[in-house]
Amino acid sequence: MRGRADCADLVAQGSIRINRQTTCKPHARLRVGDVLTLPVHGTVRVLRVAALAQRRGPASEARLLYMDVSDVPSTSCAAADSPAYRSA
Repeated sequence: MRGRADCADLVAQGSIRINRQTTCKPHARLRVGDVLTLPVHGTVRVLRVAALAQRRGPASEARLLYMDVSDVPSTSCAAADSPAYRSA
């Protein structure tokens, strides 16, 4: 995604989710703490909004406005073997 038009096209296709819900509005409001799920180059990225910008700025500033949470390790089969999981 190189620009706003590319992002608007992804939203129109239903490819973007905000807090696990598909959105079809490119003008949807984001709030701090919202989680975005979006396809990027054949993978899925999950981003959490950390702050909102006061103005449009360079990409280096924009990177500070979100946290990539897609790198968080997923639940493994080993967790299912733990005593806490079995007692639930």
